[in-house]
Amino acid sequence: MKSAVENLTPTRVKLNVEVPFEELQPSIAEAYKSVASQIQVPGFRKGKVPSKLIDQRVGRGYVLETAINEGLNGWYQAAVEETGIRPLSRPEVEITEVPDPSATDGELKFHAEVDIRPEIELPDYAGIKVEVAAAESSEADVDKALDELRGRFGTLKSVDRPAADGDFLTIDITASIEGSEVDSASGLSYQVGAGTMLEGLDEAVTGLSADEDAIFDTTLVGGDHAGEAAQVKVVVKAVKERELPEANDDFAQLASEFDTLAELREDLAKQAADSKTVEQGVEARDKVLDKLVEMIEVPVPESVVEEQLEQHFSAENNHGEGEHDTEEHRAEVKANTERAFQNEIILDAIAEKEEVNVTQNELIDYIVTTASQYGMDPNQFAQIIDQSGQVPMMVSEVRRRKALAVVLGQAEVTDSEGNKVDLSEFVRPGGEESSFEEAPAEEASSEEATEAPKNDDPAAVKF
Repeated sequence: MKSAVENLTPTRVKLNVEVPFEELQPSIAEAYKSVASQIQVPGFRKGKVPSKLIDQRVGRGYVLETAINEGLNGWYQAAVEETGIRPLSRPEVEITEVPDPSATDGELKFHAEVDIRPEIELPDYAGIKVEVAAAESSEADVDKALDELRGRFGTLKSVDRPAADGDFLTIDITASIEGSEVDSASGLSYQVGAGTMLEGLDEAVTGLSADEDAIFDTTLVGGDHAGEAAQVKVVVKAVKERELPEANDDFAQLASEFDTLAELREDLAKQAADSKTVEQGVEARDKVLDKLVEMIEVPVPESVVEEQLEQHFSAENNHGEGEHDTEEHRAEVKANTERAFQNEIILDAIAEKEEVNVTQNELIDYIVTTASQYGMDPNQFAQIIDQSGQVPMMVSEVRRRKALAVVLGQAEVTDSEGNKVDLSEFVRPGGEESSFEEAPAEEASSEEATEAPKNDDPAAVKF
């Protein structure tokens, strides 16, 4: 078999393939067996019909066509391996020549157009310079952290006054569409300002006292009528405010391992400073990735963009969110898809250059972290990604994170006040991100991990 690659664009090629007659013979033999199992000839058992009789009954041309159809994918895959291209899409195949059915020689010729991973040239990325915000924790940060800690030990107390932001309410709600009730719930707990239930609810309940009600228009987000406009009546049954325990030594002993409030505040100050430093690291990482994208031209195949757009808006339509299919939203999804693809191609190339590998423990850590983000048991999550063939995707993602950490470790990072920022404690010697694991690099929110398509190609797997 002969194969040759013709470059059409930086991301699309035509694969020209020639299969000699002798390499067609095994497929022709299998085709005869296949046809023999499908036809019945008096005097012969099914599957035992001689080739000459098959030629008489269905024609040699039909057998040859069957052989070609059944063998085409194998010859295409062999040509892909022989030429070393890395396809990103299904090929568009055209057969240009077939052997004469009556002859015993000749060859099969076909070509396949397919989108491929673009080849890029990496510049010298050592010493990329980025500036981040200065990390300054203040007493206000400590006070905020202390109040949050007190809130965990707070108690709710009923109050006889109108509801205000931050209050906790007990509410009943009834949803109606065109005057007909479609859903209701009672005894729900809700914190004013949380914005976690229905759009317009916060505005409706603010200022209401116990046993008062309000009606507001909204779009339902769950149930059989999700995505539909409705009128909702909300009745406030109780208004409660959180009482915080007094910040003193007794509270410090209750809420921490410290004996005094001063020791607790000192620890909270250290945590606040560490948090600011982590924020610097995340900002530096994102800006380093921005610089890489600016430095390296990565052409994006149209098929990648089109497929992601189709998947995204098909999912939205299935969830009753078709009204979001606007020109502006499509432009946003397209830009995000292109950027995610560029990120992956660049980081894969860096990972290859730096010979970045992924250990089993690193993969397990990533799976555990990702499972927690989905609120799932890590073992159950691991079974899902294994059964759906997504382990290669996970490995690729960890590898890209490590590749980005390598570049980040070589970057020159300063803050807005001109001070050098040391990120060494967040980047391990092997190039693995440490404290940045909970704030991953920009991705196509390729969408839910459990919905990603099966594909061994690390760049294509998210699309």
